[in-house]
Amino acid sequence: MSTKIVLKFFRSNRIYRPSEPVEGKIVINSPSSISHHGIRLSVTGSVSLQVRGGSAGVIESFYGVVKPITIVNKSIEVKPPGKIGSGTTELPFTMVLKQTGDKSLGRFYETFHGTDVSIQYLFTVDIARGYLYKSLFATTEVIVESDKADVLERSVSPEMAIFYITQDTQRHPLLPEIKSGGFRVTGRISTLCSLLDPISGELTVETSAVPISSIDIHLLRVESVLVGEKIVTETSLIQTTQIADGDVCRNLTLPIYVILPRLLTCPSVFAGPFSIEFKVSIVISFQSELSKLHKKI
Repeated sequence: MSTKIVLKFFRSNRIYRPSEPVEGKIVINSPSSISHHGIRLSVTGSVSLQVRGGSAGVIESFYGVVKPITIVNKSIEVKPPGKIGSGTTELPFTMVLKQTGDKSLGRFYETFHGTDVSIQYLFTVDIARGYLYKSLFATTEVIVESDKADVLERSVSPEMAIFYITQDTQRHPLLPEIKSGGFRVTGRISTLCSLLDPISGELTVETSAVPISSIDIHLLRVESVLVGEKIVTETSLIQTTQIADGDVCRNLTLPIYVILPRLLTCPSVFAGPFSIEFKVSIVISFQSELSKLHKKI
């Protein structure tokens, strides 16, 4: 039986703000007593940038991984050198990511798991055991969100964008039966919202000569990474929300309500080496037999 180490946080969701204390305990299960040279707990927060291809060229793919950006890197001593007895040992800990007035640290970006950009905060406990033994360690990720003061300072005012979709607004080719018959879809959708709030709006199918099969809202993320002197941008689909199934009644107002997936979204970021943006796409599918090969607009 080997020694097991587990990091347990007092918050089950492991969601913290930079100015809040992160509290928990280190649980060590060992079949026998072990000597150590000290037990330390560290936290590292970084922005990992990587070009995975797609819109990247030969030169960008050659560089591949861009140097990560360090947000925070600090550690504390939980227990001085000594011995841990056999059985279960619990060591409480408290750590604050960013002390009030600490100007040595940069901006704390919110946790985000993207394709080319990843923002992570990792807590690691390390038990040093000298040259003859391997160190024992365990790592757990915590979710970091903006401080309440920052959220209140950047209060979100409702902004709605009015849109209309017709056969004349489409840039890709349309089948003759769709183009000649005509259609018109109008509505409005929010373009500025908090992560805690849904993307809201409404949509109305005013006319459509071809029966509608489905109306969906695609949530897209747009990640840009600065590689050398070129900006590489990658757009990927992260969520699809259906707001209508089947041929909807004409001139009936349909509500738009899209809940944002937390780990796959974050506040829009415009930093020097990278940026993260989000956009939505309204996709209309038709029931026409002829449009099965190309039925979306």
